[in-house]
Amino acid sequence: MSEYQLFLQERDRMDSLIQKGYKIKKITENLSGAMVEFEKSESQSKETKRETLQIVTPNARKYFSVKLIQQRNEAG
Repeated sequence: MSEYQLFLQERDRMDSLIQKGYKIKKITENLSGAMVEFEKSESQSKETKRETLQIVTPNARKYFSVKLIQQRNEAG
């Protein structure tokens, strides 16, 4: 699989979580890429759902950085 195809898969997984209402909560960088933790609060049950994605392509790392900046601008 090409790096571009892998980027598209990573981007689509992040977009899917964001569309479901998840927010980026924590990012852990390592030599293999980054672990991005998404969190969604369920207001009715007061339960918090978490999903973690491993992001390995440089373009996907740039992409989640842009999404994080957008998220912070919306909140602020």
